[in-house]
Amino acid sequence: MEYFTQQLINGVTLGSVYGLIAVGYTMVYGIIGMINFAHGDIFMVGAFTSLISILALGTMGVASVPLVLILTLVVTASLTSLYGWTTERVAYRPLRGSFRLAPLITAIGISIVLQNMVQVTQGARVKPMQPMVTGGYTLMEANDFAVRVSNIQIVIVLVTLVSLLGFWYLITHTTLGRAQRACEQDMKMASLLGVNTDRTISITFILGAALAAVAGLMFLLYYGVIDFFIGFVVGVKAFTAAVLGGIGSLPGAVLGGLMIGLIETFWSAYFSIEYKDVAAFSILILVLIFRPSGLLGRPEIEKV
Repeated sequence: MEYFTQQLINGVTLGSVYGLIAVGYTMVYGIIGMINFAHGDIFMVGAFTSLISILALGTMGVASVPLVLILTLVVTASLTSLYGWTTERVAYRPLRGSFRLAPLITAIGISIVLQNMVQVTQGARVKPMQPMVTGGYTLMEANDFAVRVSNIQIVIVLVTLVSLLGFWYLITHTTLGRAQRACEQDMKMASLLGVNTDRTISITFILGAALAAVAGLMFLLYYGVIDFFIGFVVGVKAFTAAVLGGIGSLPGAVLGGLMIGLIETFWSAYFSIEYKDVAAFSILILVLIFRPSGLLGRPEIEKV
């Protein structure tokens, strides 16, 4: 029971990171019906920007850990959002009226560009970082096994909850949120009614990139090591989470992220760690066979 509880805590923490990234995938798909395949590498850029910001603040003599993390979060979210905006302007807006594969192929090209840019500028070796948030609490202890929740795990879950609640409020109670929901339902009609669809789509990419930046910082703090290839691996898992929960559904993206995190963690704990990804994708296959729209997704209705 103690071992199960510990893995549950670890799975929820990992799933929170996946959920943040998956929300970015599902937002873009919900509005323009396309997958931003560069989103995983935008997450990777956010992680590297966080590392550079932390090192730069340390060089400038900023010693307060909370202040460093807050400043890093602001800088990382701001700079990473520029990459999200650039992706929309370069890969999607000029090709919005083209055939559907064109912007997807361009987004893959941007993904490769981001990978190689970071590899050339930061090197191909992994980048370690000393733990910044240490300590934790022992929840229970039995049979020489202690169930612990670390402070960084608490921070990750709380930051994820605050980010998602803030985003939910923005979607449901603001003018921008109404514009996004209008574009999701019928972009042409929304444009005819005065909604600036280009600006709405750009802001959606920016918000998705900001959430990916938050996930990048949380990933860096949790694992303490990053490399230029994490965007592909984590991005594929977050995309799987979005599809599993129901692509286009924000609650589904969060649920899918938690499920992928829990499946990966429990499989690594009780079975072979080498096949943890196989387990996650196998669950995805089963869900798509028996519920193609995902767990919380709605079947698409073709308008005629």
